[in-house]
Amino acid sequence: MDAYVEKGAADADDGRPTPPAGTVHQGPSDPVTTEPSDLPEPSGLSGDGSEVRPAAERAGGGIMALSMPYQVVLAVALAVVGVFACVHLAMVFLHVAPSNTLTKRHGQAVDDWVYPEFEQNWKLFAPNPLQQNVSVEVRAELVAADGSRRTTGWFDLTAQDAEAIRHNPMPSHAQQNELRRAVDFYLNSHSEDHTPNGMRGRLSEEYMRRIAMLRLGDRSGDAERVQLRTVTRAVAAPAWGTEKNDTTPSYRDFPWWPVTDADRPAGVDRSRTEAGR
Repeated sequence: MDAYVEKGAADADDGRPTPPAGTVHQGPSDPVTTEPSDLPEPSGLSGDGSEVRPAAERAGGGIMALSMPYQVVLAVALAVVGVFACVHLAMVFLHVAPSNTLTKRHGQAVDDWVYPEFEQNWKLFAPNPLQQNVSVEVRAELVAADGSRRTTGWFDLTAQDAEAIRHNPMPSHAQQNELRRAVDFYLNSHSEDHTPNGMRGRLSEEYMRRIAMLRLGDRSGDAERVQLRTVTRAVAAPAWGTEKNDTTPSYRDFPWWPVTDADRPAGVDRSRTEAGR
């Protein structure tokens, strides 16, 4: 033990300067001085026994790094989004589920939530998918300035929608569903002889007339009456198939409906029609 003490004293008295704090010896070469900031931050226990953690760990992260008001706002926003998602999933499930006690009691609320933005059409996955193309056509009885009348040919309204949808990456909801839904509304609220079933039937007639007048465009100012019809054609069998489908079209004519001023599009010039009267 005394030998080690004497050697340490001899090293201290050999005439070499004592290196400052923070100096690291690398053998016989000159010492390399390191700055205090270059030294790793101590971890473990401090002198008083408390735990010392790195600065990155002490800073925290995620929601806890925000101030309390921001934490409250974020928590409320997440709760609102979660509640909306749960309600939406429940409504869509009730919409596509078979008839049950909830849908019988709250069916109107479910329909108000789903239609028209979240409509679910499962016919594509039915055992017997639709194998028919149904077109809607319209013609009008026009009144000329001299009082003469003539009937136009049939205009294919479904073909107009198909042309607007084709090659359009984002077709509008009206182009895809307005005409189809209007015809379904009419057929479901009328008997086979086109007798309306109460107020819904009369509303469906007005709806169909106004769609027809919008589609007639410039001719709507001279239109006195309009008539619609559906044309149903079976989808032809593929060339490689063995089925033989009859593609002869079948027609269902609607009654002639008189056109009122409320049915005409806004801004239509009716001067020629009034002059003819």
